[in-house]
Amino acid sequence: MANTTLQEEVDRNFSSLQELLPSILPLHRGKFVLMRRGEIANYYETWADAYSTGKKFYEDGIFSVQRVTDVPEDLGYFSHAVTLR
Repeated sequence: MANTTLQEEVDRNFSSLQELLPSILPLHRGKFVLMRRGEIANYYETWADAYSTGKKFYEDGIFSVQRVTDVPEDLGYFSHAVTLR
């Protein structure tokens, strides 16, 4: 998997989440979303749950996990598009 493909996915998902944020923030604040192709697949209580589900269902590894918040947040290592192999 090319890192550029993953970075493009992360960028697209982030942009989509920003557009959806006003409508989902009241119900899902603080949760994590598993996203693929600019769409929310599901909401999760923890980053680990969202990430493990993404790895299970998207074997190509092209997905991202974002936190539903209106405050910028740095998840450290996990906020960057890195291939974990």
